[in-house]
Amino acid sequence: MATNDLMSELQKDSIKLDDDSERKVVKMILKLLEDKNGEVQNLAVKCLGPLVSKVKEYQVETIVDTLCTNMLSDKEQLRDISSIGLKTVIGELPPASSGSALAASVCKKITGRLTSAIAKQEDVSVQLEALDIMADMLCRQGGLLVNFHPSILSCLLPQLTSPRLAVRKRTIIALGHLVMSCGNLVFVDLIEHLLAELSKNESMSTTRTYIQCIAAISRQAGHRIGEYLEKIIPLVVKFCNIDDDELREYCIQAFESFVRRCPKEVYPHVSTVIAICLKYLTYDPNYNYDDEDEDENAMDADGGDEDYQGSDDEYSDDDDMSWKVRRAAAKCLDAVVSTRHEMLPEFYKTVSPALIGRFKEREENVKADVFHAYLSLLKQTRPAQSWLCDPDAMEQGETPLTMLQSQVPNIVKALHKQMKEKSVKTRQCCFNMLTELVNVLPGALTQHIPVLVPGIIFSLNDKSSSSNLKIDALSCLYVILCNHTPQVFHPHVQALVPPVVACVGDPFYKITSEALLVTQQLVKVIRPLYPQTAAFDATPYIKDLFSCTIKRLKAADIDQEVKERAISCMGQIICNLGDSLGSDLPSTLQIFLERLKNEITRLTTVKALTLIAGSPLKIDLRPILGEGVPILASFLRKNQRALKLSTLAGLDILMKNYSDSVTPAMIDAVLVELPPLISESDMHVSQMAISFLTTLAKVHPASLSKISGSILTELIALVRSPLLQGGALGAMLEFFQALVATHTASLGYMDLLRMLTGPVYAQSTALTHKQSYYSIAKCVAALTRACPKEGPAVVGQFIQDVKNSRSTDSIRLLALLSLGEVGHHIDLSGQPELKSVILDAFSSTSEEVKSAASYALGSISVGNLPEYLPFVLQEISSQPKRQYLLLHSLKEIIGSASVAGLKPYVESVWTLLLKHCECTEEGTRNVVAECLGKLTLIDPETLLPRLKGYLLSVEVLWLNLKRQGKLMLTFLMLARLSSLCPSAVLQRLDRLVEPLRATCTTKVKANSVKQEFEKQDELKRSAMRAVAALLTIPEAEKSPLMSEFQSQISSNPELAAIFESIQKDSSSANMECMDTS
Repeated sequence: MATNDLMSELQKDSIKLDDDSERKVVKMILKLLEDKNGEVQNLAVKCLGPLVSKVKEYQVETIVDTLCTNMLSDKEQLRDISSIGLKTVIGELPPASSGSALAASVCKKITGRLTSAIAKQEDVSVQLEALDIMADMLCRQGGLLVNFHPSILSCLLPQLTSPRLAVRKRTIIALGHLVMSCGNLVFVDLIEHLLAELSKNESMSTTRTYIQCIAAISRQAGHRIGEYLEKIIPLVVKFCNIDDDELREYCIQAFESFVRRCPKEVYPHVSTVIAICLKYLTYDPNYNYDDEDEDENAMDADGGDEDYQGSDDEYSDDDDMSWKVRRAAAKCLDAVVSTRHEMLPEFYKTVSPALIGRFKEREENVKADVFHAYLSLLKQTRPAQSWLCDPDAMEQGETPLTMLQSQVPNIVKALHKQMKEKSVKTRQCCFNMLTELVNVLPGALTQHIPVLVPGIIFSLNDKSSSSNLKIDALSCLYVILCNHTPQVFHPHVQALVPPVVACVGDPFYKITSEALLVTQQLVKVIRPLYPQTAAFDATPYIKDLFSCTIKRLKAADIDQEVKERAISCMGQIICNLGDSLGSDLPSTLQIFLERLKNEITRLTTVKALTLIAGSPLKIDLRPILGEGVPILASFLRKNQRALKLSTLAGLDILMKNYSDSVTPAMIDAVLVELPPLISESDMHVSQMAISFLTTLAKVHPASLSKISGSILTELIALVRSPLLQGGALGAMLEFFQALVATHTASLGYMDLLRMLTGPVYAQSTALTHKQSYYSIAKCVAALTRACPKEGPAVVGQFIQDVKNSRSTDSIRLLALLSLGEVGHHIDLSGQPELKSVILDAFSSTSEEVKSAASYALGSISVGNLPEYLPFVLQEISSQPKRQYLLLHSLKEIIGSASVAGLKPYVESVWTLLLKHCECTEEGTRNVVAECLGKLTLIDPETLLPRLKGYLLSVEVLWLNLKRQGKLMLTFLMLARLSSLCPSAVLQRLDRLVEPLRATCTTKVKANSVKQEFEKQDELKRSAMRAVAALLTIPEAEKSPLMSEFQSQISSNPELAAIFESIQKDSSSANMECMDTS
């Protein structure tokens, strides 16, 4: 009890011990380690952890000394507990990067004792413990022991020839941790020693050990071993040919580690590695597969093999080690296909057929690895295919996808037999394979469904099947149903429905849940609504599907996931089969109403009702609308975003499809809840609320008279928000057009125009953000498009506002933007003053007015290109002072006009742009560059070769890219690469540290201007971001150079502060990502 109490006290941060107390506590705990009671010993060891951080350094050294002495004791129990104690102490020491003096002195003390314990080969158990602790210490604190690394190496190397294999194994682990932090000289010594010993090849036993050691070094420090691969690989290839299965296994495992950890250096040898793996993938000298192949050819697709129960128990030989070689080959191929994306076409020619041919593997563990390797190949094929194949291959139709498609019959043939194996693991592998295959190639199994369905049903009906197998079978069936056309399954519905219905009734909730998902998909198969087909009679199956689902829907005491899936499934049944449910429909809808009132199930029910409301069968929802709509309206005030969004979508579709059944009282209940939802704090919710109002304006125009209060106030406030853009802005424009079309009193064209533009003209409340003017202008243009008769008068007024010398800059800005937005859609060439008024605005003293005039000219030109584009080109040539603004107008034209409209002017625009691309003004050159890029996209076949030729002949590009920009871009790329390909970055880590250090420690001259200091600070921050990114690679801080650089950052207050703030920024960014995901 006393030791337990001490443990509790030591874990408190508040405890402080004086020298005398420290000495007593340490002495007592060390004495308790020798206690006869094992439980007391265990508690004493646990106390060591918190004690190390509470006592002074010399007391920690006392603890370590005692533990090291006890570790060499004759008593086995004391030895074991002391070893655990040393591991506990090492685990509690501060990390090497903290520069802690305590950690350094403790590790040095332990190292001396351990090396002598390892060197003495009298007692193997002591040796094993010492090696274990050494490995642990090198892993955690290797950087602190740099001076000891040579002596550690010379102590470890002889153990590789120990007569005890356990000693060799732990020595290899320790060497693996050593190479992560040792200096280059020690690393070279180790590799040279291993290469020399391998070349001698004195005994098979030690050769196996040295190959294992090289593989371990590659796994732990692949970035360092890469440069030696040219010497290592030929030796490993040579040993593969020796008739020793264990050695072959280790050689192939070494290849796997080279492939994964040295991607660049191993590249020239990949084809050799693949050839060796393919050779040994089929290496099974003691077994004949020919008979099975004949059986396979005799099999039919009609399920004549119902009773086939596999062959995994027919052959067994305990001395046969060839399976380990085959397993290593499969894993190595897995590594190759996972890391060499660029070789996918080659893999489909050689590796894919070989793996398919080995699905018949007799050893279950090897078979699982063969399947896994093929899954990796499929996963590599899943990304967008365009960049994976060269253009020539694509022209011939030889892409990885087409090659995979041609191999699907072979895959199915190989899997078909395996799907009725006795082995659960094999069948699970088959289902995973089919799932991934269909995800990569939707529709791939169209021709093979008749062969596969019996195999899936076999696992669903098999009484001996495990729960996981049934779940995998259902999951596979679901993916296949989702990715093929319904007609493919119609011949098999009769066979599929009974086992799926039985699974819905399964007592295990996970099976039920997965089966409900399949049932939902089956409903879409037997009665597809889009496109409607009458070819299949769904009637015989409706009763079974409905009955099994309603049972789960009514149950209250079931798992939450099952409740939700039952609701979704029943929603699908009503959506697709509601016209066949008769008297069951109203009672089922009543259950939905109950689920709507339950907080746990309401969100899923809203989604199900939305699905039903959108059904082309026009399901009669009147029995629940009266009570249901007010409940839905109440959800709009709940603090649950997903519920608000789903409810708004549901109400929108109800309003569209059931407008004749919706009463004014129901609409009022919803309208009351809308004002708080229309806000810049959540643009998506605002968008959905505005879309609902648009629907309301179209189907219930009379109800819009009620929105003139708080709803309209919020809408106008949102128009003025600088955050309004994208979908929400689009919804707002559509709403104003729908609203003005209702001809509601006091909400006509001029009323709305005054509401929108009032504050700018009244000058009472200036709009703080430029974006607000753009949004108002777009709304004005939307209203004007909906009311074309009002257009000329309003356009005329805007022109006068721009001309009027008494107009404020705000009024001019809004008037110009409104002219631009209206002119974009309506031809304004009938306004004679327009050109001169806009050009005069180019001379305004306000930069914002100038910019708006430039935008307006471009936007108006889009409305009538023949009238305005030649005028703009003429002005660019004749008005050098206005060139920059006019080029912005041209950029707007090129970006917004239709391709067909622009085609006739491409040549003249191109010629003009090329004249100005060598302008002395950098801003003008940048706009020209944007225009050239956008123009090239209009006719890439003609213009892209010209642009390339021009770049070759004129060395304009990059002249203005300063060292500052280049460096910052480099650091940014380095940070990105650290997350994309950590292995490749790690290989070059030592070369990266010095430039980063140089950037961080460069001092600006004292008499430099302020901008120089700011530039250097920004550079430091960029370099520090790169350092922080590098440190996210797990092995990075084990590098001696990186570790030293970290200590340098910690000891420099300025750099430490920058580094800390960057780490905080990155952690808060990660948290935001988690919130939004």
